[in-house]
Formats: sequence, structure tokens, C-alpha cells
Amino acid sequence: MEKEEKKIYSRQVVEFAASANEYCKYLEGIRDINGIEILKVMQRLLPFIYLRASLLPLLEPVLEDGSEKTVTEFDWTRIHNSLLAKIGNNDPFPVIVSAGDPSDGLYTGSIAESLSDIYQDLKNFITGYKSGNDEVMNDTVWEVLMNFEEFWGKKLLNVLSAIHTVLYCEAEENDQNEQAGDDETL
Repeated sequence: MEKEEKKIYSRQVVEFAASANEYCKYLEGIRDINGIEILKVMQRLLPFIYLRASLLPLLEPVLEDGSEKTVTEFDWTRIHNSLLAKIGNNDPFPVIVSAGDPSDGLYTGSIAESLSDIYQDLKNFITGYKSGNDEVMNDTVWEVLMNFEEFWGKKLLNVLSAIHTVLYCEAEENDQNEQAGDDETL
């Protein structure tokens, strides 16, 4: 495990941990921030997290039981409900599932749910990584990478697209409505 130990302290892992920690701390402190500002921060932070996750080293798990899950249903619900209250009508978005995916087709996604799901994986990772136990740290790196590849990486890309739509299509519609109002007053 000596070689693996060095990987858990590598620049790639430390930088990913820092960005994951920033994401979690931000979502835990959104009480006085409006929904559009939250989405603007997510628009900048999510691609950074995606990049950092894609650079994580591939490790082999060493513990039989896997890493401990510290995010409770209450924690997830608190983050979700807080986001939902802030994002409001901008929350639902269409998700097209690619051909060959078991859930092939179209469904409605939720920005709040997606961000909360990502939070859950990242917070579980941060808690395990901060443990200081090399084996736990190793397995949390392995697990967060596996979850990124299979689950939250796709979710991150879908929610980033939805955030883009809210931030730019909504702004475009407001500009068009303002121009229409100006034309009527002439």
C-alpha cells in the first residue's frame, strides 16, 4: 500500500478535496444568498469539480466494508429544501437520456435534487478524507471516483446545462420583454 498512500496525498487528490470542500461549504451556507447568485457560483464551481474529479488517480479499495456514509437523510433534505426554496420555478429541467442507457428517453430533472446528490457524495468523501486514516482516505478516493464515473459526473453535466439555460435563456427573455415594452411606448 506504500505506493497507494502517496497517491492519496497527491496534488490531484488534494486539489479535488479542496474544491469538493468549497462546494459543500458553499451549499451549507446559502441561507442569505438568492437563487440566481447560487446558480452563478455553481456555474463556475461545477466545471472545476468535474475537471478535478477526472484527474483523480485510480486506486484499489482496501477495506472490506467500504467507507462510512456520514450524510444523513436529514442533511440531504436540508440542503435540497434550501436550494429548492431559493431556485423556485427555475428548478425543473428536461433531461434527455442517451440511447443505450437503461433509462433511455426524456424525464424531468431537478436542479436542487442534482446539486444535493452531488453534495452527498462530495461531503461523504470530504469526511472520510479528513479522517487521517490512510486506508479510509484511500477508499474514499476510490469510491468518489467510481461514483463520479457512474453517477454524479453525468448528473453534474446535466445540471450544468440546466443552470446555463436558466442564467442565459432567462436573461435573453427578459431583454426581449424589455425591448418589446420599449417599442410599445414609442
